Amino acid sequence: MTLWGGRFAEAPHEDLMTFTADHSDRRLLEDDLLGSAAHARMLGEVGLLTEEEARQLVEALGDLLEETREGRFEFDAADEDVHTAVERRLQETIGALAGKLHTGRSRNDQVALDLRLYLTRAGQRRVAQLRSFGRILADKAEEVGDIVVPSYTHLQQAQAIPLAHHLLAYAWMVLRDVERFEGAERRIAVSPLGAGASGGSSLPLDPRLVAEELGMDGTFSNSLDAVSSRDFVAEYAFCCAQALTHLSRLGEELVLWSTTEFAWVTFADRFTTGSSALPQKKNADIAELVRGKAARVIGDLTGLLTLQKGLPLSYNRDLQEDKAAVFDADDTLAGAVSALSGMVASAEFNPPAPASWVTALDLAEALAARGIPFREAHNAVGRLVARLLAEGKTLAEVTAGELEAAHLSFVPEDLEIIDPKISVERRRTTGGGSYVSVLDQLAELRSVLEDA
Repeated sequence: MTLWGGRFAEAPHEDLMTFTADHSDRRLLEDDLLGSAAHARMLGEVGLLTEEEARQLVEALGDLLEETREGRFEFDAADEDVHTAVERRLQETIGALAGKLHTGRSRNDQVALDLRLYLTRAGQRRVAQLRSFGRILADKAEEVGDIVVPSYTHLQQAQAIPLAHHLLAYAWMVLRDVERFEGAERRIAVSPLGAGASGGSSLPLDPRLVAEELGMDGTFSNSLDAVSSRDFVAEYAFCCAQALTHLSRLGEELVLWSTTEFAWVTFADRFTTGSSALPQKKNADIAELVRGKAARVIGDLTGLLTLQKGLPLSYNRDLQEDKAAVFDADDTLAGAVSALSGMVASAEFNPPAPASWVTALDLAEALAARGIPFREAHNAVGRLVARLLAEGKTLAEVTAGELEAAHLSFVPEDLEIIDPKISVERRRTTGGGSYVSVLDQLAELRSVLEDA
């Protein structure tokens, strides 16, 4: 069945239907039914349907919604798309009255509405998932307590920090991902219904009634824009891609940290895999796959942007390709957050102590605090490091005399600074890598990551 054909003398060729039919939109079925019911009520309110006609249509659509939620709605192989399937099924249940549902509506504004409704609901689910994952990271940060690890720049040990501080960095990324989805919802939840095929309708439609019933934030301002723009789809895919990029960065570190060389973390067996050839292997495959899936979703986003870049206004059939890409991005993020949540929750951290070199900056800052120009202090400590390395010694083995030889402003008490835990305790910068900062971050994150 198609929703067109009156001006055609021939039935659609099989190749045409095979190439143009889109079954990816079947997951929009519930949204199509909800939007159609709101449209039918509006048609009744403005007098385009009688009260009885509107009632019958709304009841029939409600029955189909029940079929859908119970898994009893059956698609026909000949259904061109989800909209066709709904109208066909309505005709089977209430007859010719089904043909009045499309009054004042086009598939162009209908599919845009369905997609906006779907992405609004999907975004709310991703927000809930990401909030939960952020809380897992906060729990794990609290669990590791005062464990000190090196921070890294250029993958070289840099400064001493609490491991909790490192974990919380990802919690802040996740919080921003939450905020991105929440911000996008305000732009997604705008009803395009009433825009019609491109230029609106001569019928006395009231788009505001539909938007209000569906809980949307408003209606369109320009009918061409309403049916042809897919920036809201690309924005949703960007939210997915950015969140997965953050998860990919975490995944990379989890892979590194679980190696024999790092030996920072182990994961529960139920969240790891083995090797078909190497009996000793325990692989962090979830983390590796998160990296790989992030690449695919970045591809989805790129495809959506490219899809739009050369389209004249208003609707073009090219836009049919938007759904497969954004559905893949959303599904992939959902799966990645779920799998990584379990893996991180199972993590047991026992990292080795950082090298004493991570306190070199603390020594330079001790001199700077006494009025020594930082460049002079930096050079003094750098020369000390070079000398100790040449002698096969670590910074932990330096003596008070060697400190004073490096710079006259050093005092014996500065030897305490070389302890990484002391280094962490001395940190003062708000948001920096200190125990006080970790406690402040935990308090703030817990307050904002709770379910809204």
